[in-house]
Amino acid sequence: MYRAKQGHRTVDLEAAGLNCSSPARDVSKSPNVIMRTPQLVLFAALLVLGSAPVYGAAPGSVTGVVRDSSGVPQIGAEVELLRPDMTVIASVYTNGKGQFKIPSVLPGRYAVKALGTMFLPALREDVRVRTSTVVNLTLNTLYEVMQWLPSEPRDGNSQPDDWKWTLRSAANRPLLRWLEDGPLVVVSDGAGGSPRLKARLVATGQQGAFGESGERVAVGVEETPVNSRELLAQVDFDPGSDAGLESMLGFRQDLGFAGSVESVAALAIHPEIDAAGSEGLDEAAMRSWETINLGDEFEAEAGSMQLLARFTQNSPNTIVTALPFASVAWRNGDSSIRYRMASSVPASQNSEDTDAQAWLPRVSLRDGQLQLEHGLHQEIGWDRRTGNSDLAVLVFADKIDNPVMEAIERHAGGNSAAASLGSQLLYDPTSGLVRVAGPRYSTAGMLVTAEHKLPHGNQVRVSYANGDALVLGASSQTNGQPIGLTQLLASARARHSQTCSISLSGTLEGTGTRWRATYRWQPEATVSSVASFSQNAADPYLNVQLRQPIRLRHDGASSFEALLNLRNLLAQGYTPYILSDGSMLVFAQDQRGISGGLAFTF
Repeated sequence: MYRAKQGHRTVDLEAAGLNCSSPARDVSKSPNVIMRTPQLVLFAALLVLGSAPVYGAAPGSVTGVVRDSSGVPQIGAEVELLRPDMTVIASVYTNGKGQFKIPSVLPGRYAVKALGTMFLPALREDVRVRTSTVVNLTLNTLYEVMQWLPSEPRDGNSQPDDWKWTLRSAANRPLLRWLEDGPLVVVSDGAGGSPRLKARLVATGQQGAFGESGERVAVGVEETPVNSRELLAQVDFDPGSDAGLESMLGFRQDLGFAGSVESVAALAIHPEIDAAGSEGLDEAAMRSWETINLGDEFEAEAGSMQLLARFTQNSPNTIVTALPFASVAWRNGDSSIRYRMASSVPASQNSEDTDAQAWLPRVSLRDGQLQLEHGLHQEIGWDRRTGNSDLAVLVFADKIDNPVMEAIERHAGGNSAAASLGSQLLYDPTSGLVRVAGPRYSTAGMLVTAEHKLPHGNQVRVSYANGDALVLGASSQTNGQPIGLTQLLASARARHSQTCSISLSGTLEGTGTRWRATYRWQPEATVSSVASFSQNAADPYLNVQLRQPIRLRHDGASSFEALLNLRNLLAQGYTPYILSDGSMLVFAQDQRGISGGLAFTF
């Protein structure tokens, strides 16, 4: 019996009246064959037509016109033909009338993307090509599309959750989103459709984080009440006690071509943290800023952070201050020059923009008084961004007050350094971590960063920086003799150091696992970061982040995600000191930590 495939269907030739294994016979006299002749002719025609796409289909073409939002044809815009996995097959440019043509395209499903100077990329997905297919694309500026986005993401390698980066526009509601480890694109979501409320529930357990160790539950919501406004809120708490409550509320008002006004309020309540007989650390911050656009070439940003920090019981002092910041940028094609001034040190790169800790400066203790880590940072930088690679170079000058030095307490014989020397240490009994304020110092240096997109949606980032970082005296390490805490802290000083880092990120094909691995080397004797004000710095030493979608439905849709975050996986950079009371403090730029859990988006 012989079988032939017609598309996805298998046809039994014997059932159709063709027995290829039987002896030859005179079919001209067979009435059955004569009656079946029309059916055989029709079957043969269908077989040929159905097999054409599989066995050598004729190539087609993709043509169209690229215009801006006002209908003006765009000359010299780049148009790319992409596979469903977003890899580029062909690339052409539009002519003097904004027209393009991509010839010799085999039938199938593709995506077409247009890119133009000073425009956001436009993407049309699920384009079915048979013969000649017409795809017209419209390029929009950022001002026409954006409704909510953090003004400057701290790390280009970071892979935020889709719900947090969903943007909407007033006109026909296209979505602006990040492709996984890919470029920023605009895709159509159809006309109409009101903004929807999105929420995310995350349950995690973590260890090795100051003020955040233990079981945590975070609930976040995003809402767009009107087209020009956006609200984002999150609450993070410990379900087993009244400790560790954190919350954040963000608001943005779009001002059209003029720019935007944004505000973020963050609150952290940690009743378990104590020092010098005081208990319960409360922090609150209000960060407000305005972005001003002067045409497509100039952008300015200015704002300030109002901060309050105090102990709820027996508080020796309360910190109330304002920390201003500003930046101005001039863009010329793919290149830009930026000046930035800041006075608050950025939070750890482990913190998401929706975490309260990402918006709160760090505090520590000195002589029983709360101290705020802040300073004056100034930088001048140049960067060049193309489709597949970015390069940035900047020089900076910093003055840092009360830099935070963090250590883990290892006490022996029931003694606790935090209990006996509480006037010097801010202590978190849950994680066993302590914080102390270091001396003021000034530094200057440079930072060079390069990024490149690799095949299959992967990305690599390397950076180098030099400048000053804090080191401690080494007397207790050299001779093994105990040292007093006051003497140890007095030995802290700034030393010129260098640091380099590499970051890799991507998505595993088949499983959909999103991963990110970073490694930052810095001399192990240093207990603070080089270039502390850097917005794109990787965390110290080896760090791994994994996000695994959990498929619960046959259509592949996933609302659950397993999370795993490993910090300082190899436990590097530890500097131990034996104190006079027999306890031990192990200082490090970043303590080893782990967090994992489940996230549900609905």
